[in-house]
Amino acid sequence: MRVTAEHISKKFNRRAVFKDISFTVEPGEVFGITGRNGSGKSTLLRIAGGLLTPSGGGMRYALDGKEIAHERLHRHIGYVAPYLTLYEEFSAEENIALYARIRGLRFARADAQALLERVGLPLDRRDPIRAFSSGMKQRMRLVFAILHEPPLLLLDEPISNLDAQGMAVVYELVQEFRARGTVIIATNDAEDIAHCDRSISVEAA
Repeated sequence: MRVTAEHISKKFNRRAVFKDISFTVEPGEVFGITGRNGSGKSTLLRIAGGLLTPSGGGMRYALDGKEIAHERLHRHIGYVAPYLTLYEEFSAEENIALYARIRGLRFARADAQALLERVGLPLDRRDPIRAFSSGMKQRMRLVFAILHEPPLLLLDEPISNLDAQGMAVVYELVQEFRARGTVIIATNDAEDIAHCDRSISVEAA
């Protein structure tokens, strides 16, 4: 998927977060959005994924050379952020089944098991995920992002709360998804940035 930002700006309560940011991310690229805390990198990532409306400028998306309408964009993106809410009263498999139904996907227990194994989560846990560690919950967020195999993967501080093994899972997914799509990462972590082909600093834009 090609993602194009054209003169993007964003204001909250008349306060300008950033202005006049333009970039294009080509299919097969891993693109980074950097900046100090509070600079607006997460905001720009959400705008890039059509999850937040810019105050000025606009976004364009093309998949296999065909423009994607904004109202259909949700079918093509996977989004990971540490603050995303999980259904903590349900088990991991129950969460996956629910998200699959929301997306209109067929669900089988074998599919759920394969996803859990893919992100390094235990296959035998039946307890609610409120009992999971913060790192395990972050891995569950990865599951929800890749559930429908989207061509655009958006990662906001993806290695938050993860140990070395969890970080390796993230970077394996980045390489996997770049082979057939596009990855955009909002981060300040040097190791994340090292996995990007190019990056833009919100502060320098």
